This record gives sequence, C-alpha cells and structure tokens, in this order.
Amino acid sequence: MGKIFKNMLPYWKWILVIVAFLILQAFCDLSLPQYTSNLIDVGIMSSGVEHILPEKMTQEDYQLAQLFMTKKEREAFADCYEAETDGAVDASQQEGQTEMTENSGTLASVYRRVCDKKTLEEADEKFLEPMVMVYQMSQMKESDIDMSKMTKLMQALASGQLPEEQILAMREKVSDQIDAIGAKTLQSMGVSYAVVCDRNAGLDVDKIQMHYMVTAGIKMLVFTLLMALAAVGVGYCASIVGAAIGRDLREKTFRNVVQFSNAEMDHFSTASLITRSTNDVQQVQMVTTVFLRMVLYAPIVGIGGIIKVAQTKAGMEWVIGLAVLLIVGFVMLLVSIAMPKFKIMQELVDRLNLVSREILTGLNVIRAFGREKKEEERFDEANRNLTRAQLFTNRVMTFMMPGMMMIMYCITLLIVWVAAKRIDGGYMQVGAMTAFITYTMMIVMSFLMLTAMSIMLPRAGVAAERMEEVIRTTSSTTDPKEPKKPAREKGVVSFRHVNFRYPGADEDVLVDIDFVAEPGKTTAIIGSTGCGKSTLVNLLPRFYDVTSGSITVDGVDIRDYSLKELREMIGFVPQKGILFSGTIESNLRFGAEDATEEQIREAAEIAQASEFIEEKEDGYQSSIAQGGSNVSGGQKQRLAIARAIAKNPKIFVFDDSFSALDMKTDAALRKALSEKTKEAAVLIVAQRISTILHADQILVLDDGRIVGKGTHEELLRSCEVYEQIARSQLSAKELGLSEEVK
Repeated sequence: MGKIFKNMLPYWKWILVIVAFLILQAFCDLSLPQYTSNLIDVGIMSSGVEHILPEKMTQEDYQLAQLFMTKKEREAFADCYEAETDGAVDASQQEGQTEMTENSGTLASVYRRVCDKKTLEEADEKFLEPMVMVYQMSQMKESDIDMSKMTKLMQALASGQLPEEQILAMREKVSDQIDAIGAKTLQSMGVSYAVVCDRNAGLDVDKIQMHYMVTAGIKMLVFTLLMALAAVGVGYCASIVGAAIGRDLREKTFRNVVQFSNAEMDHFSTASLITRSTNDVQQVQMVTTVFLRMVLYAPIVGIGGIIKVAQTKAGMEWVIGLAVLLIVGFVMLLVSIAMPKFKIMQELVDRLNLVSREILTGLNVIRAFGREKKEEERFDEANRNLTRAQLFTNRVMTFMMPGMMMIMYCITLLIVWVAAKRIDGGYMQVGAMTAFITYTMMIVMSFLMLTAMSIMLPRAGVAAERMEEVIRTTSSTTDPKEPKKPAREKGVVSFRHVNFRYPGADEDVLVDIDFVAEPGKTTAIIGSTGCGKSTLVNLLPRFYDVTSGSITVDGVDIRDYSLKELREMIGFVPQKGILFSGTIESNLRFGAEDATEEQIREAAEIAQASEFIEEKEDGYQSSIAQGGSNVSGGQKQRLAIARAIAKNPKIFVFDDSFSALDMKTDAALRKALSEKTKEAAVLIVAQRISTILHADQILVLDDGRIVGKGTHEELLRSCEVYEQIARSQLSAKELGLSEEVK
C-alpha cells in the first residue's frame, strides 16, 4: 500500500485538483437527496410553503393567530408583520393592533410578512404550539364549539382582561394532547395553517407551489450538471495520474534493468521482468486510477452522509452502524479467504510467461524432436494452475456483489419498516425517510467502495512490491565515484590472478587466471565445454565482476573505468549472434552511430557479409525481423561481427563467434580481420583448432584453470589437454606431428 502512495507523491498537485473535484461532486451528490425530500415534504405535501408564519394574513387571521400567545410572543409576532393600508395609521392605531384592541381609525385589512430567514426559522419553533392550537380550533365544526364563548374569549384576550397564567394553563392542557401527535406532524399542521392564511389573504397558493417545485427542480438540475462535470474532471485527472505512474514505473524499471549485470539478470528471469513491466505495472496503474476516482470519494461522501443523516434528526443512526458492521464483516471474511491466492497468482503468471517464452523461442527444436504433446502438457499445467488460482479468487469474489446487494436491500427494508412506525407516530415525514434511505445507501456504498478496494489493493500492493524490488536492486557493476583514465589508450588487457564465482555458488568457476593480451596480437581461449571460456571473456566488459584478483586495461583496473568508457573500448561479439529489428544498416551502426557509409561497407566486407547483403533487393536498407529471424545463423553471425568491426574498438572479443561459418568463410574472415586489428588486442574463444592455429597466444582452460599457455606448436609439445583437443579435430599430418609424437 505504501509503495502505491509513494508512486503518487510526484503528482500531488494533480491529486489536490482531484480532491477539489471530488469535494464538489460530493457536495452536489449530498445535496440532491435533501432537495428530493423537500419536494415531497414541502413542494407536494405542504403546497410549497416552508414556514408556519404565513406570507400574508387577513386582519381576522392575524388576530386569531395570537389567540393563545403570551404578551411577549404577541410582540415578537407583530414584529414579523407589516400592515398594508390605503391610508396612514397613527401610533395609537398601531398600538391597538399589537394589543388586539379595537381603537378608532382604519385598521389594515392585510398583514405582510417582513422578517428575515433566520427569524422565520426561529419562529417555526417559537410560534408552533399556539398556531397549531388555533389551527386545531379552526378545524372544529361549529357544532363542536360554542362560538359565543369563543367570541368572549377573543374579546377578553384583546382587552387584556385574561391573565397570562390562564392562557398558559389553556396551552398546557391542549399541548398535552398535541404532543402525542409528534413533532413532524405538528410542524405539518402549522404549515397547513399558513397555507390556509395565505389563501384567505388572496395569494395564489397553487402558483406558490409550482414556483417552489420549478425552483427546486432547476437547483437539482444545476447540481446534477455540476456533479457530472466534477466526475468527468476527476476521471480525466485520475487517468492522467494513473498513466503517468505507469509510464514512470516502466521507465524506471527499464532504465535499471539495462544497467543490470548478468548477476542481476540471473536473479530475475527474463519472463519475470516482462511480467513485472507489463502485468504488474498495469495492476498498479489500474488501482491508482480507481483509488483516485473512488476511494478518495468514499470517505468524503461517507462523512458528508453521516453529517446529513444527523441533520435529518430521524433517530435511526443505529441502522447505519448496523449496515457498516455487516458490510465490513462480510467483505473481510471474503478477503481473508482470497488474500493468500493473490501473491500466488502473480508468481503463476511469471511461470506461464516463462513456459510460453521457452516454447515459442524453441518451437523448431520442439517440432524436430516431436515434443509438441509434452510441451502442450507443460503449458497446460502452468495454464491450469493459474486458472485454478483465478477461479478460486473469482468464485470467492462472486459472493461479494450479491451479498452486498442483499445487505443493502435488507437495510432498506429495515429503514422503511422503522420509518413507517415513526411516520405513523408523527415523528418523521415521508420525504425525510426518502432522504434517509438515500444517505444511508451513500454511506453504505462508500464503505463498500473502501472494502472493495481492500481486495484490489493487496494484489496491486504485491505488484508494486515486485516493481520496487526491480527498481531498488542496484547493479553489482556500477561506475566508480571517481573514474580513471589511462595515460594512453593502447588496449593492453591483463588478467591478474583472477578468481570468479557465480552469486550463490559454492565453488569458483575460474581459478587463478593470469595472462596478458597485447595490441596487435591474438589471444585465443580453448577448452572443453563448460570449462569457463565464455565466463572469462564476460568479465572483461564487466558483465560480471571478478570475485578476487583484477583485470586491467592499459594498467587501469576495469572497475575504475566508467562503464561507458570501458565498453566503448571493446567490440564484443557474443556466442549467440543477436540482431535487432530494423535494417541491416541500423544493426551495423548499433555501436557507432556516426560511422560513415564507407566504414559500414568496409566492416561488412571484412566480416564476409557484403556479398549476401548486396544480393538483397534493398541492400543495406533490407529489413531485419525481430531477433534476426529472417537471416540464417551464419549471416546473423557475420552481421554481428561486422557490427563490432564498425565500432573500431581497441579490444575485440569474439566469444565462439565463428562456429556457424564454413571453413572457407572462416579463413577469409580471419585473414581480413588480421589486417583490421593490427593495433587492437583480439581475444577469441573457439571450439575449433583451425580457427586459432595462428594465434599469437593460446590459453587452454580445463575445469576453470589455465593448464596451458603458448603458441599452437608449443602447446602440442607441452600441453596434453590441448593435444587431445587437437587430435580430436585434425589429423596428425594436418597438425604436423611426427609418428613418434603420435
């Protein structure tokens, strides 16, 4: 997990932009359920009226509304309204209106509400009880109420003859009955009274309702559009960050792998490196994108939803807690079952890639030996192992969505059941229940997103760890802090008591290798298969570093050279000729991009490759397929030799590079090469005696040790191993041996 976050750090600015978009998206998303609730509770059920204080009131309604108010409440109520009159109303008249007295003068016929929103919200609680009592009284039939008593009561209240204690006692007696109704029902009754008063005052209540519905709808549309734009912005930015992280990981991996010595390449198989650079990077990239788009959104929506739920005052918060516990418990159960398989899956992908690569690269050999059936079985085994692991995790995960949906539906039913009781008791409204269900689903979904990511993150974490393992692995062959240069570059190679052991091996494969290869001379290395010939020449360009002893070039230890400068001095032709997709010319220029056309042609002629190149229709511009699959083994080997010659190095290393050449071509190539390498040191690893007959110095290796050193003639006399190799390949006459020696 930490590795994934580490990869995101360079893009913190983009992440801040994403968080800003997510906050906007969450704000809009969380606002919509409240508008839906308001449309139901206010727009539909309350005719678009939000507060219990009517917008306008007739004089009769204005006075009746104050019937059960205390003196202080009447004063506050009067402050909320302004009289609408055709003429002026003097101070005595205004005072009479406030105290509900009938003074002389023209009284206002209509009162208009003038208080601000904050006062309105406070009034909803302050005047709710007395106004509901008036509303209840107004709903009684005339047969149920003594109108003469009511008139006397109103006159007594208006004249101030009725003590306030008696008013409070009346309110207390009635409020006990009203309390049983429930707070929300009480609020609804207060709003209903406001609607009646507005209608009595001549307001078009239907128009008010329609205006409220249209306004709320427009607001919802605006929030929806903003939410969509924010979601698009989040997706765009998250995709940029995910793609950039994938690019960076591939770049870092490739840059590091290119610097690896053969020791690191042996540690990481080629198939594994390919898997890490493709499948593992894809896993990290996908999870990063999903994380930025969904996981960051989840806590924002979850916290916002909890706040909104608290604001609904529905009293059902325990339902959310229950839902979250069920979701988390269910997902953790699934994860605990599937988790061990995720790491195994990546290893099985490595294995499948390895088998696939071996089969595809060795297809001709497989066909030649009739091993198709066996190799199919080997591939099938690797494929089935991966399939079984994937099926296991997929089968476990298939329970997730049905399980989640079942929990969510059960929670919805529980909310409806509990809310129905509260609505019936008057403590909740239908719109509030709808909003509560929506908010609950948002909170549950946010936890669902987090828990779902808990399944993706482990696999991505494994992939990130595998990538990090490659990136943090440093090559055992690194540049020195202060590279050295020889006073003069000649190309003198000196092995001084060199020992070498492969990493993790128990024994040295090279022991006490000591010789000097001089410019203008050819040093040949011969020996039985597996005696360490290729390993020896691989030490020179530092594909491996010596275990003990030293190798110097012009008197400077090769470990004190920069790798670039050291390898620029060497023209290396590997045992297996490797070409790259492109053209013949691009391959010959591989080590010398600035080589002239004449130099390229000269290198091809020396390598005996110009003849078959010029026979091709496009000549040096002829295409080379991947791996050089469209040229023969001998042609591939000659092009590899020409590539090294075109580089014009101080040191030539030929690692059994003439094995695919016929005797005639081999002889012609070596003759032409001897002219080109008069000022360069030449090291040749060979299996054929004929290739090294005229070498200035021949090293005979046996079991990792030099058992003979000298010219062909000297070794025939002094080295039994060399004589045995020579006799196995050439006749005594060809070797110039007498019958006595024979």
